Amino acid sequence: MTSHALAQAKLITAQLFSGAGIASGYAVGGLLAEQMTGRTAMAGFAQMSVILGAGVVAYPLAALAARTGRRRALTLGFGIGAFGALVVLLAVAVEFLPLFMLGMMMCGSATAAGLQARYAAVEFAGPAATGRAMSLVVGATTIGSMLGPNFTGPGARLGEALGMNPLAGPYVISMAAFALAALAASTLARGVGTSAARPDATVTGADGGAAATGRAIDTSAPLGLGAALRFVAARPVPLFAIVVIVTGQMMMTNVMVMTPVHMHHQSFDLDAIGIVLSIHIAGMYALSPIFGWMSDRWGPGTVIVSGVVVFIASISLGVVDALAPVSSMPLLTAALLLLGVGWSMFLIGGSALLTASVPQHAKVTLQGASDSAMNLGGALMAAMAGTVLAMGGFLWINLMATGVLLVTLAFSVRAVPLMKWPGRSTPSAGDEHHLERAQV
Repeated sequence: MTSHALAQAKLITAQLFSGAGIASGYAVGGLLAEQMTGRTAMAGFAQMSVILGAGVVAYPLAALAARTGRRRALTLGFGIGAFGALVVLLAVAVEFLPLFMLGMMMCGSATAAGLQARYAAVEFAGPAATGRAMSLVVGATTIGSMLGPNFTGPGARLGEALGMNPLAGPYVISMAAFALAALAASTLARGVGTSAARPDATVTGADGGAAATGRAIDTSAPLGLGAALRFVAARPVPLFAIVVIVTGQMMMTNVMVMTPVHMHHQSFDLDAIGIVLSIHIAGMYALSPIFGWMSDRWGPGTVIVSGVVVFIASISLGVVDALAPVSSMPLLTAALLLLGVGWSMFLIGGSALLTASVPQHAKVTLQGASDSAMNLGGALMAAMAGTVLAMGGFLWINLMATGVLLVTLAFSVRAVPLMKWPGRSTPSAGDEHHLERAQV
């Protein structure tokens, strides 16, 4: 096995454990907060804490990776998640809500580390295989994430056997899974992901920060956050890529975090909730290798447009369920499955588009910034979701997702004409100012 293949295997192993840990606790986090406070709105705030934690940690982890390599950043990220699960268990035992929210935020660090792992995979692949390399690691989360929600019932019984709140039991599983993910990440080679580990690149477009003559860019000096954000704000294509990543997370989070609460209110048991979430998470990850191949073959834009169609279908099914006299498990299952597929398309397509449309010295900074933004956007939606569900039910939750999708379409207006599409061999007049050398 080559060193690159071995590194990818280690990343995949870490993702398997991390996915199981995240999914195990995710199904019951909102229910624990609602139980502790007696307020439905707090269910959204509990899930918001996880996503907020991921958003806060994502950029510092990326900055650490740029300085010292992916190994240290990923190990730290998963390790903080393991400690966070322990804090959740302590908080539930003493029934102290602020400590519970802190623990949930720390669990979000594992999410941030898992997202960073997809970019680590890209560093082992050539430009022609960016989407496939990224989707391979994202897809590795499938098995763990599908198993995770099904630990809800057994985890509850484990918690009861240990003399704790049954709903806290799944976090024992999360703690062990995050610790194993950290162990796998700690075996990566030193220096992977640092600026020194990446060869210099020559970028020939104005977007690359170089003159039209194609002079080389000093990749040993990554752009700072402020400079990177100014760089991308002036360029419709990478800006659209970040918007796609962020809004996909916002739509998915908004509906996903409230579906267990909605189902609980409709008298579904924990096993039924676990099944629906397992299928949703399968949609998030299982097809990602196909979307990576589509991205490399036909361009990220094709994947993103397909994701828009899938999101429309998912939201429509959610609206139908919300308007029905009795909630339907098959309908909710189909809606959540498509929600996961749409998220995967936006994540893979948006991430590949961002990687292809910015120069080397801006990549790590913007990757970390986009991951922070996507999680902070998801946290905002989760914070509002509990109140929205209490006020308008599941219908309003889906209408919120519709509004976010419209924002995505608004940003596409300037970017789409500048992107390369199947059958379009060269940019149209004036596009060179906005396009990189990559086929986006």
